[in-house]
Amino acid sequence: MPVVHVNVWKGFEQEKINYLIENLTKVFVDLDIPAEAVEILIHEVPQSHWGIGGVPASEKFKGVEIPGWKK
Repeated sequence: MPVVHVNVWKGFEQEKINYLIENLTKVFVDLDIPAEAVEILIHEVPQSHWGIGGVPASEKFKGVEIPGWKK
């Protein structure tokens, strides 16, 4: 059945991860897929390994506070 991969920066708050797991599952349940058949995988990627516009996110967002993310 459905397997959903979600990539987030390392340090994403556990509360937010739990929210994603619960609510992404609900989307599929609304499509009549049993919750037990839905798998959600959260992948934490260091900002230094995540490029945006040719620049690592660790540089692009240096000094910027991002809600839901702990450095």
